[in-house]
Amino acid sequence: MDVGGWLRRLGLEHYEAAFRENKIDDTVLPSLTAEDLKDLGVEFVGDRRKLLDAIAALRAGASAPKPLSDASPATDKAAKDTAERRQVTVMFSDLVSSTALSARLDPEDLREVISAYQRSVAKTVRRFGGFVARYMGDGVLVYFGYPAAHEDDAERAVRAGLALIDAVATLPAPEPLQVRIAAATGMVVVGDLVGSGEAPEHDIVGETPNLASRLQGVAEPNTVVIAEATRNLLGNLFELRDLGPKELKGIAGPVRAFAPLRASSVESRFEAMHAGGLTALVGREEELELLLRRWARARAGADPMGTPRACYNDGTGC
Repeated sequence: MDVGGWLRRLGLEHYEAAFRENKIDDTVLPSLTAEDLKDLGVEFVGDRRKLLDAIAALRAGASAPKPLSDASPATDKAAKDTAERRQVTVMFSDLVSSTALSARLDPEDLREVISAYQRSVAKTVRRFGGFVARYMGDGVLVYFGYPAAHEDDAERAVRAGLALIDAVATLPAPEPLQVRIAAATGMVVVGDLVGSGEAPEHDIVGETPNLASRLQGVAEPNTVVIAEATRNLLGNLFELRDLGPKELKGIAGPVRAFAPLRASSVESRFEAMHAGGLTALVGREEELELLLRRWARARAGADPMGTPRACYNDGTGC
């Protein structure tokens, strides 16, 4: 059983690092008590209640007899194959100079810093509708567009990245913390690609995560870097700095990169997404002439259909 996946299904993925560092595996999990959860840093009563209820369900499931299945192996495989193709904005967040921190801090102090950083990422990402797919030490992999999709996932990812820079800077640490963030958008296959049954991993396949990972490598501290496909979905919602073409390892050809600086000052979202003006009407001469005739009649004091405004269908008032 994957304990991290179990926590993510409960919406409590921010405790994954604490469970992992305390070696809580599937053999220990069913025997955890409320006191154990407090020792793991589960401070909120509501979170402890969720975990205790889920642990009780695990115990009940383990003690219940397993029903015989008539399904064939092929049917079981099809039922477990929940991967799907969709457009996703993939974001990577990486803590700057964590190696240097590890050399200066006691391991327990470093654990507190990393845990606070991971909790900050999870909280910020959830606020903008993203999904924390995986913690990788001082790095975090985030999806916008999976499992829940929104029409503005690219925008949400950029807003989350900018907010995360501010949030991490306020965390308690021996020195101000900084992050590098990168995002890319594209078609991927995502879902339970690794593991089965009680231990799925929400993994992702495609060029997009590789591109986002490489872009993070060229990001400056406290900077968000995005790929061109992500930039094309933003319109004028943000002030951007064009970083020009970048040669990225493992990516064929130069890749244009952009750095969102801040939200723009446009008056409305419609204007931001239609900065180039409305598309001209093509091949609509007859419709335009009809509109102009109706407008001329309205200005002359007549009903647009040609009836004087003082007259009515029943003849009264003429």
